[in-house]
Amino acid sequence: MCRIFVSADPASYESRTRSVRLHGVVTSVRLENLHWAVLEEIAARDGLSVAQLIETLYDELVAERGAVGNFASFLRVCALRYENLIAQGRIPRDASVPIRSLDAERVLGALPRPVAAWRGQRSLS
Repeated sequence: MCRIFVSADPASYESRTRSVRLHGVVTSVRLENLHWAVLEEIAARDGLSVAQLIETLYDELVAERGAVGNFASFLRVCALRYENLIAQGRIPRDASVPIRSLDAERVLGALPRPVAAWRGQRSLS
């Protein structure tokens, strides 16, 4: 089992910091190269730069939650969620289909709401 994971190219899990401008304020985001690659794919699907995608995600997160919290972790989850939704067939693999063209309610369908499930979850030991 572990060979599937440990054989990953070390460059994919090296971190890289990028400076992005969010409404005129420059900030730095540090993510692993694999996460940057997935964010680049998401952005490209909608004809955006990664910086534009990040600003859009930031704005939508603030509008939805009222606060940002750990934004780098949020971006990692976005990348993982994107890949997971593709694996489940909820988002088309065809990268020419823009994400903005998809019906969010249909994509998310009957997915369980994980917020309550994560609260009070036991730690791995």
